[in-house]
Amino acid sequence: MRTLPFWHGIRAGLIVAMSTTPFGLLFGAIAVDGGVSPLEATLMSGIIFGGASQLVGVQMFGSHVPAWLIVLSVFAVNFRHILYSAAMTPLVKDFGPLQKAAAFFFLTDPQFAEAAKRVDRVGKLETAWYFGAAFIIYVVWVGSSALGAVFGQLIGNPKAWAFDALLPIYFLGLVMGFRKRPLFGAVVPVSAAASIIGMHTVGSPWHVSIGAVAGIIAALMLHKPQSSAKDEGAKP
Repeated sequence: MRTLPFWHGIRAGLIVAMSTTPFGLLFGAIAVDGGVSPLEATLMSGIIFGGASQLVGVQMFGSHVPAWLIVLSVFAVNFRHILYSAAMTPLVKDFGPLQKAAAFFFLTDPQFAEAAKRVDRVGKLETAWYFGAAFIIYVVWVGSSALGAVFGQLIGNPKAWAFDALLPIYFLGLVMGFRKRPLFGAVVPVSAAASIIGMHTVGSPWHVSIGAVAGIIAALMLHKPQSSAKDEGAKP
């Protein structure tokens, strides 16, 4: 019975993992097209396990831009993971040190979203459930990257198949999964507007971080502590 949460985690993560398959295939194809070998592309997915930041990094490898700019750009894309880690810390307080290190390594966008939903449903985050979901997401991501690297040339131009539209659609789906959360209707428009303005003024990939920071500021300004809210409600 102790393994049951692990299998529940695999089942929850499988649907998410399958939805990331097109991105894994796309990453493998773009990486090989940019001069990376299939083995290197697969290892990159297995070691970095960074999703969107991998796509940004591998596209910049062939642009002859300075290495520091690639690192800075990848950091900008992954800035949101600092926020994810901060939000996850109280949820993994019962994990051991090695389990925490592994948990944060596997902390991707879909992993965070599924973990948050799990806590909403059962009130806690079981270690076995978390690593069950992480296991299947990781295996499918690395496997699809390998397939994309080996057979990616059969796809040709990814934009001709509208594969470049998959990533924003995917993230939109993740965001909409939190539509019932308080302040969703206020924070998301502010974050989206700031990101769009950042895209047209500062440029990519900084608009990702700008949108995230704007969303945080909006949430902090609009958030009311529960005690304060109750006090206001008790007033005649």
